[in-house]
Amino acid sequence: MQILPAIDIKNGRAVRLFKGDFAQETVVNASPLAQAEIFAAAGIKYLHVVDLDGALDGRATSAPIIEEIVTQTGLKIEVGGGIRTLEQISDYLAKGVDRVIIGSMAVKNPDFVKAALAQFGADKIVVGIDAKKGLVATEGWLETSDLDYITLALEMEKIGVRLFVYTDVDRDGTLTGPNFEHYEKLQAALTRAAVIASGGIAQLSDLTKLADIGVAGTIVGKAYYNGNVSLDELKTLSDL
Repeated sequence: MQILPAIDIKNGRAVRLFKGDFAQETVVNASPLAQAEIFAAAGIKYLHVVDLDGALDGRATSAPIIEEIVTQTGLKIEVGGGIRTLEQISDYLAKGVDRVIIGSMAVKNPDFVKAALAQFGADKIVVGIDAKKGLVATEGWLETSDLDYITLALEMEKIGVRLFVYTDVDRDGTLTGPNFEHYEKLQAALTRAAVIASGGIAQLSDLTKLADIGVAGTIVGKAYYNGNVSLDELKTLSDL
């Protein structure tokens, strides 16, 4: 199982949110680059980076910071937040980003996902599904659609998506444990695509249980920043 420490960027700083609430942020490092260098020095190979400002602005607001992380650390990075155009995806990939996450546009314009897959390939495009009580949230989690997470995942899998990041927004940043039931249902429903789990990780046992469920990776944020899970533990798990 791939372990991906999270760096969420807001106002040029690395922050953590509580249940996706932009008003409830905690700065974990004034420099996202410095935080990325900590992960790189510990032997972590892959980062999950979210441009929170971009998610609100609908553009790649934090792209210069993300490019700096790529060039300075050599880490593999997947990036989400504010992806609205094929040009943004192309720019990120040209800057060395490994995977780009499409979120809101998967709900609002499935043809955009088709075009991205056709142009860049399924290994470079991830669909991020964020849900509140099972219904897909969009626009930086500020809006909730009437589409449930499994229906969207199956629609996206049908058009060629092979990797999802699934987040239960109500668990994100809470340290209450992941929504294991949702991951089990999603794993059972999909036939070809893989899932990266995100949201609610509280302790090491949560990671091992997700591995048992069969997810391809897990994003770890607050559990690391609060000290519940150490860098050594993350590294050990990522090596398995």
